Amino acid sequence: MRRPGSRPVGPPFWHGTDHDHDHDEDDDHPDGAWDPASLSKDDFYYTDNIELTTVGIDVGSSTSHLMFSKLHLQRLGQYLSSRYVVVKREMLHRSPILLTPYRSDNTIDAEALDGFFRQAYADSGLTPEDVDSGAIILTGEAIKRTNARAVADLFAEHAGKFVCASAGHNLEAILAANGSGALHISRAAPGEVVLNIDVGGGTSKLALVSHGHVMETAAINVGGRLLAFDESGRIDRIEPAARVVASSLGIDLQLGQPLAGDHRRRIAEALADCLFEVIRREPLSPLAASLLLTEPLSSEHAIRHVTFSGGVSEYLFGGSTQDYGDIARSLADAIAERTEALNVQVQPAVERIRATVIGASQFTVQVSGNTIAISREDLLPMHNLQVIHPHLTDAEAVQPEALSVAIARGFQRFDLSEGDQTVAIAIKWAGEPRYSLLRSLAAGIVQALPRSIEAGLPIVLVFANDFGKLIGGIIREEFAPEVDIISIDGIELQEFDYIDIGAMMYPSQVVPVVVKSLVFPELHGPRAEMAEYVTANG
Repeated sequence: MRRPGSRPVGPPFWHGTDHDHDHDEDDDHPDGAWDPASLSKDDFYYTDNIELTTVGIDVGSSTSHLMFSKLHLQRLGQYLSSRYVVVKREMLHRSPILLTPYRSDNTIDAEALDGFFRQAYADSGLTPEDVDSGAIILTGEAIKRTNARAVADLFAEHAGKFVCASAGHNLEAILAANGSGALHISRAAPGEVVLNIDVGGGTSKLALVSHGHVMETAAINVGGRLLAFDESGRIDRIEPAARVVASSLGIDLQLGQPLAGDHRRRIAEALADCLFEVIRREPLSPLAASLLLTEPLSSEHAIRHVTFSGGVSEYLFGGSTQDYGDIARSLADAIAERTEALNVQVQPAVERIRATVIGASQFTVQVSGNTIAISREDLLPMHNLQVIHPHLTDAEAVQPEALSVAIARGFQRFDLSEGDQTVAIAIKWAGEPRYSLLRSLAAGIVQALPRSIEAGLPIVLVFANDFGKLIGGIIREEFAPEVDIISIDGIELQEFDYIDIGAMMYPSQVVPVVVKSLVFPELHGPRAEMAEYVTANG
């Protein structure tokens, strides 16, 4: 991809303002000016088509792995849209599945993961510089480890500037639904609801999908590695949820002691019962309620199709038979029995254990539309911009004062002071692109950011619809000719997102955007109990 030097991208009349901007010379454009008339046939192809090399990294409760892909994005020109969507994915390399390494003090072994990470890059034939985008996903029990943030930072240092870190039960459910193929199935069966059930090592995530969109998500503390055993069959790890379930059954779990096969089966069946109480959306038993990690599913839509993903799904319906020293196979058997009673059509998943990481490589990287306004390209890339999401009414006309107040409240929700830092203001407005309406939006934005403009901070705007160039131009032409603008569109954001905006990509004149949907929380929940002899052996 060609990335020329610092040139403004936006309305031609910006060149008539008093704002100075450079036209640096570079190898692609020796005269310092990018001339659309010079485009070749191949260039015209690449204005509507973009290829990105991505990496998805999943560090979960029980397993960790990487996947490298090449994504082909295409502009929806036939719908008169500037939005780019993924139309093809080519798998470049899959790493082996690694049992997530933990130290004896119950923290993730960052050094071991780093070695695994480096080896996966070497095996793929790629370097961090070859990767355009991607995501590191710490999921399930892994986000509870005290050094989860350090692990994410370690990977980000080596993985390339567009790799991000995300976590959270609801987000993982969305990613798994994307990667399993549940969204594709729902598009092929309009009006019918698809349920993706992602059963991992420590948690199970549910996503109800319809018309290609995730309607609702939920998560419960049900997983195949809540109990783990050493090579001799003795218990060497007990997660808190396993202790709760065993206690409800009158089963005494002892570290360093074997567990009878019947007790394994009973614990697995109790976990499956709790999972299916949530799936069937019935009143929860006290045990299921104690394991629930989010709000339960509440939709009353009938489920017609079910897909399974996650590590435990590898054992379902004639899959893997390998034993990793846990209760995953017993849990899979119990889930298969209960699935038959649901009276739904079980659809094969595109990916099972790798569904989350596949979904991450698509979900977290977006590409802006090509109707964008950027006053100075040397402002990019920008990293870790907090998203301010003003809550607007559905009215077509938005008054400047109302938008200004909504933006101010967005700052207040994050305890931020306007003007102290650059933020990304995400505006989801779907009105008609009439000048009077667009000017009102531009006026409200400027009115809301007086200290930012005075401090010389760039105004960063992100629109879901194709208003980036228009509103950016109005702000510069009519309200604040001296301010730097990065106004992009075609990007779907929500509150609590953080984003990275990459350098301009030519000839398509778009920018890549990586969405970091959650920042790692400081979680200090109960830890797994570990056998003493594990400590002695390191």
